[in-house]
Amino acid sequence: MFSNSDISQLASIFAVMSIRGNVLKSTGKWYIIELEDGSVVNSRIRGRIRLDGLRTTNPIAVGDVVLLDEKPDEEGNYVISDFEERKNYIVRKSTNLSKQMQILAANVDRAYLLVTTNSPVTHLAFIDRFLVAAESFRIPTTLLFNKIDQYSEDELFYIDALVDLYESIGYPCFKISAENKTNIDFLREEIKDKKVMISGHSGVGKSTLVNALDASLDLRTGEISQAHLQGMHTTTFAEMHKLASGGYIIDTPGIRAFGIVDLKKEFISHYFPEMRALIGACKFHNCQHLNEPKCAVKEAVEHGEISESRYASYYQLMTEDENETYRKNTHA
Repeated sequence: MFSNSDISQLASIFAVMSIRGNVLKSTGKWYIIELEDGSVVNSRIRGRIRLDGLRTTNPIAVGDVVLLDEKPDEEGNYVISDFEERKNYIVRKSTNLSKQMQILAANVDRAYLLVTTNSPVTHLAFIDRFLVAAESFRIPTTLLFNKIDQYSEDELFYIDALVDLYESIGYPCFKISAENKTNIDFLREEIKDKKVMISGHSGVGKSTLVNALDASLDLRTGEISQAHLQGMHTTTFAEMHKLASGGYIIDTPGIRAFGIVDLKKEFISHYFPEMRALIGACKFHNCQHLNEPKCAVKEAVEHGEISESRYASYYQLMTEDENETYRKNTHA
């Protein structure tokens, strides 16, 4: 048997023999890793990592800090032998395998969700599901209402109402135009020396925004399909880009739907900040805020203190069948 000191010594030896790096891109089978000296190498994953009982389609994700075997193979490729404990990560249900989940990104300092009211439409249920997922992994989130220069007066009025709603429950909101680089200067400063994630439906302008934030980047952008008013997928895999100003920005594939995974229903209300503030105010300590009498949350909805749209998202999460494939946004 090894003593604790023996184990510590072996771990130290292993660490010396390994190389640390950040995962910049995963294409399913191969990974692009930035080493601590700034060089970039190709790598593959060691089989045992895939067989450790993880219910994910991608055991290693963009943003992970990984350990590589010290020496590459004959073709110059490295092998990922392990990865360091994540401070957080954000997941969604796998599109094809509802029992599994896909890790979108790991070790994220802040997430930015791009929202558009048309071409494509970002529905409130999608926004709320994304926020619940981010809350559950303690990832602070900012909402960016993009293409602000393209909307009618009615659409601008609607966006102002959404800004009021989400800011009132603690989420920073900004109205921007990524294409015209309008109101994005604050973002350049905010993301400096951080590891942040840009997310949203295809076509909302994620790649355009990344290009606008760093002139040295030239991500491919796509057009909107007129048949379905949805984005033509130009980002197939999540990719982390190093910023000239310092830090990294993660550009994720366009997300059509956001299935929540691994959340116990009795705790879902905890991830709605306005509901979390009322914990303990209901008559029953185990109130699920559905049909129970003297429910503080339902009373807050009736009095306009909690928005009906937010409660509708909560109700859908609480009553949907976890065994069914999640509902897709047919307009995005």
